[in-house]
Amino acid sequence: MSATTGREAPQTVTDRWSLVAVAGMLSFVAMLDMNIVNIALADIGTGFHISAQTAQWAVLGYQLPLVALLLPAGRWLDAVGTRPALLTAVAGFALGSAAAAAAPWVGALIAARVVQGSFGAVLFVLMPVLAMRSVRPELRGRAMSVPATLGPLGAVTGPALGGLLLDHLGWRAIFLVKLPVCLAAWLLARRHLPRGGALVKPARTELTDAALIGGAVCAVLLGLTFTADAPAWLLLAVPAVPLTALWLRRAGGQPVRSVLRANRTAGLNAAVLAIAGAFAVMHYLLALHLQRDEAASATATGLTILCFPLAMGIGGPFGGRLADRFGARPTATVGAVLTALGLLLLVPLGDTWSLPDIAWRLALAGAGMGLYGGPTQAMVMTSATPATVATAASTVQLARSLGFTLGPALATATWSLGGSGTGGLHLGLGVAAACACLAVPLLALHGRSTVARAA
Repeated sequence: MSATTGREAPQTVTDRWSLVAVAGMLSFVAMLDMNIVNIALADIGTGFHISAQTAQWAVLGYQLPLVALLLPAGRWLDAVGTRPALLTAVAGFALGSAAAAAAPWVGALIAARVVQGSFGAVLFVLMPVLAMRSVRPELRGRAMSVPATLGPLGAVTGPALGGLLLDHLGWRAIFLVKLPVCLAAWLLARRHLPRGGALVKPARTELTDAALIGGAVCAVLLGLTFTADAPAWLLLAVPAVPLTALWLRRAGGQPVRSVLRANRTAGLNAAVLAIAGAFAVMHYLLALHLQRDEAASATATGLTILCFPLAMGIGGPFGGRLADRFGARPTATVGAVLTALGLLLLVPLGDTWSLPDIAWRLALAGAGMGLYGGPTQAMVMTSATPATVATAASTVQLARSLGFTLGPALATATWSLGGSGTGGLHLGLGVAAACACLAVPLLALHGRSTVARAA
């Protein structure tokens, strides 16, 4: 196995499933951090005597640098060693978590979250690279399914775990719960990753690229958030277009354009974005509906929604095995079909539905998402050349992170635009189902044009 992420071709001598486990562990904690803090915002605001809008930056302080740095981190990681980059990123992420838990005032908390998000971007890019390069090519479907399944599981279980910690230990424990996992992953990586490689200082142009990407994402996020008050606020998202266009014209955007064009993975990344957004919209709206409209208890709501990650956890390993045996594209397509079907069946959600009626539909969608995740990520990664594998990883992780980040804002906007009663709920669930349906042809048609030209 190569000691660097991109400049040398990987030379896998033996399967290193311990490193695949490291990728899965880090994927879980990195995605867990995107949602677990949401449930503690009220307590953080009370503890620091700040407004809800200020407390929200405990979440945005993590999400915005993570999304902004994903693509620049991919370019940077193509030129540095895997071992030092991973060990440094895990240590930085863990120290940021500890600093957030010990923060004496809100400014220190936000700063610690920015540190976490910055190192989290490096981890997000390294996870699929590490999983892919740790096993033989014929086992990549199974290996890629580990982080692709555990990541969304972390996102789903975050609120439930956060609520448990909040009730018994207080909000600071939410930042400490990840430290044992980070320590175990760091020790495993230190023992099993081959030595070699070195770190290099990021170029100033990469920081400029991060500012442009972060500005574009922030504009879209603000536009969707304020649309709940008036549709005209959606105009706030307009600056995202020139910012993105400027970034694509710069040197930092050209490698990403080249990777998407040469590897023909734009459709795959769009499918990942669509399904991640569909999942985030559904999860947000369903939890809100059950607790606000149906007066379901937090326990009943949690157990109902838990059917989705449980089914996804079961479907993930099967997806990897099926991809290795029958091919990644058909397996991913079948998974996307099941996810779309489960979400379509949720659209007519009515007052007469019982919790089991919702639960089995969620299980169907969750099983499909488990089948789709690993094979889709494997298709993206195996399409890349050895010199651009980290850049390819950064694009697919950016697509997934954008979906999870923008989903709740999109859900809020559709709920507001749909009007009172269940109109907003149905509109939001319809948007989620439409996104999932869009992913099906994007996955099914991947590679078809190349095969046709070759024939």
